[in-house]
Amino acid sequence: MSDHHKPSDPIFPSSKTDAAAARTVPTSPQTESEAYKLAFQDTDFLLRDDLRPVRFQLELLKPELLMNEANIASLFVMYGSARVPEPAKAKELLERAETDWDRKVAERLVAKSKYYDEARKLARIASTYPVGEDGERHFVVCSGGGPSYMEAANRGAHDEGKESVGLNIVLPHEQLPNEYVTPDLSFQFHYFSLRKMHFLMRARAVAVFPGGFGTFDELFELLTLIQTGKTRPIPILVFGKEEFWDRVFDFDALALEGTISKHDLDLITWCETAEDAWTEVCRVYDACAHQP
Repeated sequence: MSDHHKPSDPIFPSSKTDAAAARTVPTSPQTESEAYKLAFQDTDFLLRDDLRPVRFQLELLKPELLMNEANIASLFVMYGSARVPEPAKAKELLERAETDWDRKVAERLVAKSKYYDEARKLARIASTYPVGEDGERHFVVCSGGGPSYMEAANRGAHDEGKESVGLNIVLPHEQLPNEYVTPDLSFQFHYFSLRKMHFLMRARAVAVFPGGFGTFDELFELLTLIQTGKTRPIPILVFGKEEFWDRVFDFDALALEGTISKHDLDLITWCETAEDAWTEVCRVYDACAHQP
């Protein structure tokens, strides 16, 4: 018996040890069967419909554990369209527009592209929040990991030499993470529901830029969670009231119809600049008092 074990050493072999051993078993009809594979190494087994609850748990646990290991205590989440380019590229689209429809769309993209710069600036500001004495990091920038405003968010953190999170999703058309997401904090999801959970589990502020169905989905889900008391209020910083939101959705009409209360509109803080947004964060958390 070896004398080199500690009392705290486990008596059973680790899963890594057995997984390595399982790759070197002799060949026989039994060992070649799919049934003989270790369950956690059997991809076909894990992808069965019956294993959906297990896959849910895995998608919940993997980002949670890795963000814990990275000492990420809270996130500054940024939602927004994947289709609005940065200002220079938006102007190029306008110059190349050939039809009247394309020209009108390009003009609207140019109008909204200024918020790319604001998202980038806001991410830079949030990324300067100091690390706590316990090593915990707060207001770590997090986006959906894609292009447009999401890229701007991760890019702003990258400008400051800080890490940022990207929560990507498998789509019918391939969507790669933008180049500014920290590789070790770049996560891919199958389930939209688990992705949205990770956006909000650590969120201490959410900035919302103009967007489409996905942005509406994320914004209204957060508003509903706060309205119904399922999560405590956090700053919801919505950019582009006159330039975008008033053009595509009438929040006041929703209250006037009686389907929400007028005070529910107070859940939204309208912003035009990164400074507007950070001022509200400071008001809620006294955050600026803790910055150098």
